[in-house]
Amino acid sequence: MKAIISHDIDHISILEHTFKDAIIPKFMARMHIELFAGKISLREYMLRWTDFFKNKWQNIDELITYNNVNNIPSSFFIAVNRGIGLNYSNRAALLWIEQMKSRNCEINLHGIEFENQERINQEFELFKSLTKHENFGVRMHYVRNSEQTYNMLGNAGYMFDSTEHAFKDPYKIGTMWQFPFQIMDGWIIENGKKWQSLNLEKAKEKTIKIIDKAQADNLKYLGIDFHDRYFSHSFKTWLNWYMWLVEYLKANKIEFVNYEMAIKELEKK
Repeated sequence: MKAIISHDIDHISILEHTFKDAIIPKFMARMHIELFAGKISLREYMLRWTDFFKNKWQNIDELITYNNVNNIPSSFFIAVNRGIGLNYSNRAALLWIEQMKSRNCEINLHGIEFENQERINQEFELFKSLTKHENFGVRMHYVRNSEQTYNMLGNAGYMFDSTEHAFKDPYKIGTMWQFPFQIMDGWIIENGKKWQSLNLEKAKEKTIKIIDKAQADNLKYLGIDFHDRYFSHSFKTWLNWYMWLVEYLKANKIEFVNYEMAIKELEKK
């Protein structure tokens, strides 16, 4: 089994949310719940205020650096449309796309459109024109999908999709590869709530059970989704969980690949 670690970019700055959605008040409520419930330390609480005043809700550069040191191919999903709680501009997205290009990252779309073929096609073409890429994949924001989403994504021309959450090997829908994934940071640490629910040790235990199931099912690839925003000491459990997970996979001789590398391997067979 090999591991594909990818990162969804949901936020870039604080100001992108001002007067546009309820993300800022929800964030305020969440961090106070976590503090009073003893889930985060006073230092984490203060660091979140520091991020707030710095207008910084992304840690893309820091995450790429860490991945490079650990020989993990960085694979990102970045949006070019606004969606639920996602409000950064294409100008802001392009600044990061150029940086990711310069650091040899795999760049894919964090999709918004999932129900209408025409709008899916338009989003595909917009991402293609902005990135100047011909081949790329997609993961839907909030992993939203309908009965026909995957067929429509394939019709639009995506190389792969990684929206499905399932214990399955990659498979083809027409010419598009479907890469189901098994682990997402929020599903582990929040554990069904909208704020941190598990401590680090409980999060590790839950993660190991998923990895063990993937190995027992003889999956070729273990899919992991970690959001760049949480690669920060202001989210200490999340940060420590990700670094522990990387070391755990390395200790178990699990190689890191990205989607393009996996597709090449699959198409050789």
